[in-house]
Formats: sequence, C-alpha cells, structure tokens
Amino acid sequence: MRILIVILLCTTTVLAQDKVHYSGSTLVNVDYHHGALQAVTGVHNIQVMRANRSNGGWTYNHAPMLAYWNKQFYLEYLSDSIGESVPPGRTLLLTSKDGETWSEPLVIFPPYKIPDGTSKEGHPGVARNLYAVMHQRMGFYVSKRNHLLVLGYYGICLDAKDDPNDGMGIGRVVREILPDGRYGPIYFLHYNEAWNAGNTSYPFYTTSKDKAFVAACNELMATPLMMMQWNEEADRDDPLIPLQKNYKAFCYYHLPNHDVVGLWKNALSAISKDDGKTWSTVARAPGFVNSNAKIWGQKTSDGRYVTVYNPSEYRWPLAVSVSDDGLDYKNLLLVNGEVAPMRYGGNYKSYGPQYVRGIEEGNGTPEDGKLWVTYSMNKEDIWVARIPVPVSTRASDEWNVYSPLWAPVKIDGDQLTLSDKDPFDYAKAEKVITPASQLEVSFTVTAKQNNHGQLQCELVDKKGLPAIRLIFDADSTLKAKAGARYKNFMKYAPDSVYHIRLTVNTSNRFYTVNVNGKDVLTSLSFAPIDAVAGIVFRTGEPRHFPDADTPADVVTDLPHANETEIHTAIYQIQSLKTKEL
Repeated sequence: MRILIVILLCTTTVLAQDKVHYSGSTLVNVDYHHGALQAVTGVHNIQVMRANRSNGGWTYNHAPMLAYWNKQFYLEYLSDSIGESVPPGRTLLLTSKDGETWSEPLVIFPPYKIPDGTSKEGHPGVARNLYAVMHQRMGFYVSKRNHLLVLGYYGICLDAKDDPNDGMGIGRVVREILPDGRYGPIYFLHYNEAWNAGNTSYPFYTTSKDKAFVAACNELMATPLMMMQWNEEADRDDPLIPLQKNYKAFCYYHLPNHDVVGLWKNALSAISKDDGKTWSTVARAPGFVNSNAKIWGQKTSDGRYVTVYNPSEYRWPLAVSVSDDGLDYKNLLLVNGEVAPMRYGGNYKSYGPQYVRGIEEGNGTPEDGKLWVTYSMNKEDIWVARIPVPVSTRASDEWNVYSPLWAPVKIDGDQLTLSDKDPFDYAKAEKVITPASQLEVSFTVTAKQNNHGQLQCELVDKKGLPAIRLIFDADSTLKAKAGARYKNFMKYAPDSVYHIRLTVNTSNRFYTVNVNGKDVLTSLSFAPIDAVAGIVFRTGEPRHFPDADTPADVVTDLPHANETEIHTAIYQIQSLKTKEL
C-alpha cells in the first residue's frame, strides 16, 4: 500500500509539472480586500474612466482590452446604460501616450438597432425597438504589415437574463485605427447564422476598397489563436473556431519551445503544440484558485511569465503570480487590494477589480518594459495598472499608487501630493520598506486645509495589516487610533509644515510621535504586528465593505452618486525616510 501511495504521488507531481499549475503556499483571505497578500513594489493603479449617470447613463462599463501601437496605448471597453446585458450597448476607446494621462472616451462602435421581429431559438422573446449589446472577447489585432484593427461583437439579449454570447448574436464588427488618429469605417467582419450583408446595417469588410485593410482582416481570420478568442460569440459549429467547446475568455502565451499555453475562466488551461490548431485536454490548473472572472497570462520583459487574476471565489483582490518557465507558478502577490463603493446598481454587477486583460502577443510592447494590464472596478469604472518588471516585493524608492480621477496621486521628486474631491473613493500611496521591528519613520506633511477632508497615515506589516494610524482630521485635530477610540494630541493649521518622526518598537508595541522636534504622544499600537513593512498615506477611512457575506446583486444607486465634494482636500508629503534602530 505504501509503495502504491508513493507511485500515485509521484505520478500526480509529474502530471502537474507538465501543465500550468500553482505550487506556492500563499492563499487569499477574502475577509480583507487586499487578501492579506504582500504587495508588489511600485504598482501604479490609475483610474482612466469614472462612470457618472448625470452624463446620460452608461454606468455599466466592463471588459476592457489593451494594445500599444505607434508609441501609444489604446484601451477599449464595452458599456451598457444600466446593467449587464441590458441594452443599449456600445464600445468606447481611450488613448494615452504614457499610460498615466488618458483621453476622454470616444464611441468606437455605437448602439446597433436589432430588426423588429428578431427572435432566438428556444427563447420566447421577440425584439421590438431593441438594441444590441456589446460582448467582445477580443479587442485589437495588429497585422504583420502594422495595421491596427479594433473589434467588437454585437450580441442579442431579449431580456435581462438572456445570454449575449450564446452563438446567436448578429456578428463581429471591425474598423481600422489609422496612424494619423482617424478611424476607418465600420464593417461586419463575421456573421452569425441568419445574418448577412442583406439584413445588417454595416457593409461586409470585403466590400472595402482598401486592399491593405481587407488583407489585415483575412490575416486575422487565418490565425487560429485569434479565432480561439471568438469561441463563445461565434456559432457553436463555426469552422473558424479550432476548439468549439464553450470555454470562456481565452488568452495565451508562447513558451520557449514554441508550445502555446491557453488560459480560460475558472483557471482552465491547456497546451497547443501547433499554434492553436489543436489542444490538449482542457482542465483546471492544479493549485489555482479562480472563479468565473477572467485570468490573464503573458511573458514579461525579463523572460519570466505572469498570471494576473482574482485568486478567490470573489472578484477581489487582484493579484499576480510569477513563473520562471511559464508552467510552475510559485508565488501570489498583490496588484490592487481596493474595492471602491459601487455607486450604481445594475444587472449582474460584481464588486471588485476584475476582468483583467494585458497586451496580447503581437499587439505591442511598451518601451518601459513594465507589465501593463487593464480591468474594471465593480463593472463600473475602468482602470489600468502599471506593474514594474521584474515583479518584486523588495523595498525601493518607488511608491505604490491608487489614483482615482477625482482623488489623484501626483509624484514630483520627493514630494507626494494627494488630492481628493471624491465622496466615495480616496487617494492612496504606499512605500514598501525593508521589514523592521524597531525603526524610525520621518516625513513632513502640509495640509492645505483643516476644515474638510482627512489624511490617514498607517504603519503596516507585509500583509498590509495596520498597527499604527495617525489622522489629520477635518476637525483641525491630529489624532491617533488607540484601540476602538482615538487620542487627540494636537491641533494643526492649513499650509503649515509638520515634521513628524515616529519611533516604533513592534516587540513591546510602544511608539512615540514627535512633531516639529517635540514629543507629543507615546502610546501602544492598536494591533500587534511582527515588523513594519510599509507606510501608507490615504485620504479616507479604511474599507471593509463588501465582505464575503455581502449579497451579490445590487440594484439601487448610492445617495448622491453623481455628485462631487464641494471642496478639494490637498495634502503634500515630503522627505519620507526610515531608519532601523
């Protein structure tokens, strides 16, 4: 019996090593939005589109895609008026030269009217004054002759529970993004059954007089790995699709031996040895924890590989795992551990940073060598993350940044500026340091006001768990968290410079606060930690909602969801230094 057990264990290990698997020991604790994961050093999370219903609706925004072409980022996302699969739907496009500052969204594929009388086999509904919804699983394609195509898919939802990617939609549309910034006309690239040039509103791509555009489209459809992305939306028996089983949200990367690793929702994975024409058995990647949100995988500029996904049954946190060989993933680190309030209710909206996508092979390589991904927050707002490569947790001079549009974080030399006019979100910056149980932390703070807003400063361990919290509060008081209460220890004034020095001993939990050369507080940390590993500055209270027991469906808006704060709070932090004692 013992010999049999050893044989079985060895066989299981060998099989796992032949496919994508997670061999690490780190797991997520979903009681924390950050999952109690150690943060990747230097990640910038940047909001690029903030939903606002006062702009005519369109508060369901999701499924972003990313490309980099001609030294510019392109980001595509789909949008519905209120909730998922509730028409009308459209697709929008943003651009950025540096990934930090983005254009206003431009409608790239507008709402599409479905002919009255349209129905689906097996569904009792009939279209009457109905518009399509967008459901693209593929956003961009750069041809071998460097033509950039942007794509979308018009699906049909006859009611809020109908499925836009059931193979019974209208079809896929395409247009070219031109080097001068203009956009070519919209064409249908591929139809579902029952649709053709005679009953659709855009011409078929082969009618274009632009031979280079037609050639780029033909090249795309002759590439099996591209067609794998069309799987759910195309007809279930479409001969263009190499693997026709209903696996969702395909992405891929190549290994050094030219094998292709394929990844799908629910951490499904398979290997192709012929560039996507045929595949090994699709199965759940051993060790991976992932539900029905997307998972992204790619090779990074240092020759390693990453997967970026929600490693839980929820859509938080957003994490990254690194592999040396593209098969064995050994760690799990934090990319974004924030879950902003969901301001607008809607059909099938989910909390958290989710549906992550990076830049697909062939769709460009940013010159900075960093890993760029995009995701939606709560299926509402669109974000990007800039992740340094190599992916590391080592202390550095780089800040970790969480920067909403209405609460931006700006870095200028050694000065950090946090501004906030957002009633629901906050600005946040964190410096990862070498863990120490006894240390001195010093910095200066200038608050531009003392009658609104707040700045919280926390000392945290490597899992992001806080032990000490100081607050420049809206009542002009500087205070410290002491268990369930706060200690008020001094007043502060606008535009005054406060030199703060914290002396900390995590072994006995005592710390001392010195302001402008004077000791003003000695107290106990409100929670025990073994060592300080990070300093956090944040313009709002820490968040614990939603949690693992929060109901999934949200149908109501938060009060005053469209409004901004009357005044902007601004805080300047300079000269952050740490010294182990």
